Amino acid sequence: MPAIIPRASWGARAPRSRATVNWTQRTEFVVHHSEGPATQTPKAIQNFHMDSRGWADLGYNFLISADGRIYEGRGWLVVGAHAPNHNTSGIGVCLIGSYTKTLPTAAALESLQWLYAEANRRKGSALRIRRHRDVTSTDCPGGALASWVSANLGKTSSTPTGEGDMVGLKQGDSGERVKFLQELLRAGGHDLGPAGIDGEYGPATSRAVLAARKAEGSKQDFGDRITGAAAKQILSQFIKSHL
Repeated sequence: MPAIIPRASWGARAPRSRATVNWTQRTEFVVHHSEGPATQTPKAIQNFHMDSRGWADLGYNFLISADGRIYEGRGWLVVGAHAPNHNTSGIGVCLIGSYTKTLPTAAALESLQWLYAEANRRKGSALRIRRHRDVTSTDCPGGALASWVSANLGKTSSTPTGEGDMVGLKQGDSGERVKFLQELLRAGGHDLGPAGIDGEYGPATSRAVLAARKAEGSKQDFGDRITGAAAKQILSQFIKSHL
């Protein structure tokens, strides 16, 4: 079980001001990325928010580093500064790094899953999952992370690495793993037919898989199952679509 590193342990500055809420007011869990290097520290992000943006404190309620460490920002019940009109209702969680082209590490994603579950435990019910782009005009939390959040966050069947989440799927399968595959295919520009992302690995998904493989130069002529090579090719297509 991850431990949340308190503010004092990472050298946080004192906030200039703070406003608190209660759990009744918390209804959302909003995911961000810092869009900077994965080596950024919570202290550096706090300094930027306070000194360059003039905010009262670090904008996020929590941060997660590439090694899976969870850092307390404003904490569970302090109003953040991460998403206009959603700072009272939303717990803002930032994964440190830029995830437009690549997924975060497995350790970071596992910690995100744990933090969401812990938020729900404290709330006593499930918070609505939001990506920053869902509540304002922004690309945050990046295309790769946004697709992963849609397909996996809050679902116990998820495999954080993404690639491993697809291997072994075949036509006729259904469920969240298929939805994750379909999210990547659609984000990569491949047609899933009228049903779209429905969690059903049917002929349209098979055609999209084959198209993604061919676009990567594969000489294989099947799309009805996901091998390790197919998973790598689908992820490559997804990443290229966000370059």
